[in-house]
Amino acid sequence: MKEVVFTGFPGFIASQLMYKHAQQNKAISAIILSSERTKAEKEAKRIEKETNCRTIQLIEGDITISGLNLKKADKEYLQEKEVTFWHLAAIYDLAVPRDLAWKVNVEGTRHVNEFVSELPNVERYVYFSTAYVAGNRQGTIYEVQLQRPEAFKNFYEETKFEAELLVNEMKKQVPVTIIRPGIVRGHSITGETIKFDGPYFFLNLIDRVKFLPIIPFVGRSKSYLNVVPIDYILEASMYLSELAAAAGQTVHLTDPNPHPVEEIYRGMVHLMTGKNPKGRVPHSLAKMSLSIGFVRRGLGVEIETLDYLTWSADFDTQKAENLLAGSGIYCADFIATMPAMVEFYNVHKNDKKFQIAIR
Repeated sequence: MKEVVFTGFPGFIASQLMYKHAQQNKAISAIILSSERTKAEKEAKRIEKETNCRTIQLIEGDITISGLNLKKADKEYLQEKEVTFWHLAAIYDLAVPRDLAWKVNVEGTRHVNEFVSELPNVERYVYFSTAYVAGNRQGTIYEVQLQRPEAFKNFYEETKFEAELLVNEMKKQVPVTIIRPGIVRGHSITGETIKFDGPYFFLNLIDRVKFLPIIPFVGRSKSYLNVVPIDYILEASMYLSELAAAAGQTVHLTDPNPHPVEEIYRGMVHLMTGKNPKGRVPHSLAKMSLSIGFVRRGLGVEIETLDYLTWSADFDTQKAENLLAGSGIYCADFIATMPAMVEFYNVHKNDKKFQIAIR
């Protein structure tokens, strides 16, 4: 019997992937933290009701513990299946402390790798990394490269790099597909998301300062921002998880035609206020201001966001394009589909469940 197994549920991407698998009535299990039981049960029941799928198995465990802290019966249950294993559990916060990021992202992945390697019938091991394992490297970043940079912009990048090194070694044992997404936003058509982070920090900033007579640019940038809609990530990663040619591959699910940071910011300001940005706040002043906690919280922006405004690199997507050729799956243009994103944001911006806690 086949089973699709997830870590990272009931997180946004894992939940969306589970929903799409449920629509195909596949047998699904999720390894969840006991502290997430109530939330996971609610989300699983929603998926079951809306898709009319078979019962989703929720298995309590903890990736930070060797053996994933699974009960013997649960371990034996998974060992009897032909498994497609999706590992998405991670701390994605750019401001995450190093110790916590290392415990979950690196040691957690090490434990998942060990568990997967002990499963007798692994059809595919899909690991969600990030394109930003590139750290501070400049120029073109290739999918075939996993090169340690001189530095990382934050501990999230560093620990995801270290984790990807571990998963890359797993290619010698099981059929692995490593997914490196760009910065993920909501659905390109509906705008739907479950949290306002990443590019939504721009929207938070614009919303907080829109009362001003002019809204300035933040610094001066010639960099490009690589933002991808969740629907592209879902469709492409599911397709790749079943594509024989994608086994043993690392793939950039990034925008092959990204837009400049200033073009994105200009578009957001116009959609939020009907005006275009004028003038500039020096990057150094913005960084100094966001180093103050109440300013960060007041503006709804993590200081680590600024590092991406001046970072110059582009992600090669040749392998992704070759593997997805003929599938009809492509990355929607960010600027063209930005109105849906802004509309969803404006409807839900005052709902605290969407906002990220800024330290």
